[in-house]
Amino acid sequence: MLRATIFDLDDTLIDSGQAWERVCAAFAARHGHTWTDADSVTLHGNGGWVGFLSELCGGAVDTAVMVEECAQAMAVECAAGRIAALPGALELVEEAERHGPIGLASASPRAYVHAALDHFGLLSRMTTVVCGEDVTHGKPAPEPYERAAEELGLAPHDCLAVEDSPNGIRSAAAAGCRVLAIPRGGMRLPTEVGRLVAVHVGTALDAVPQLARLHGIAPQPLVHEGAS
Repeated sequence: MLRATIFDLDDTLIDSGQAWERVCAAFAARHGHTWTDADSVTLHGNGGWVGFLSELCGGAVDTAVMVEECAQAMAVECAAGRIAALPGALELVEEAERHGPIGLASASPRAYVHAALDHFGLLSRMTTVVCGEDVTHGKPAPEPYERAAEELGLAPHDCLAVEDSPNGIRSAAAAGCRVLAIPRGGMRLPTEVGRLVAVHVGTALDAVPQLARLHGIAPQPLVHEGAS
């Protein structure tokens, strides 16, 4: 039986994709790079976003300074109301709490993650919060979910991961978690990624009954339901 839930943050619980694009584009512009649509696509769900943005800036930036500046800018975006909780996300967290402890595994920097969770009243409800600085190998490597499960005192196969991006799904599945996928904006998952998912749905609100069902059954062969 599944005993805990580990959430991703960006574009899983909160609608932050466009804010990240604005913040990273502004940072890149200050270092001579003009942001493109292709950059936005690559940025989404990119556990290696620090290296990606540094490369766009010609590698001539202090990555610690870059992370700090972007984290603070994202915290401002959140405080200014330019980032909202996704429909049904808070209800989904409430449902997860009924089935055991909850945690977070995010590729984003700690200062922003904690500010965002606090803004939406979620920080005190998380038993563990794993951020980008806490791991050596980010998503799609399994380390973020392995660490979150360890800090929950559980094996990954005891945990349900809730994710939106292909790299996040790969990370959770590689760790051994079952995965409930909520692809951003109805994005169609690549075939090989879809095979890693227990259930995928269209919205966080749609995910509420599926999460309850997944926590109510013992592990079994993967099935596919709902939106793809």
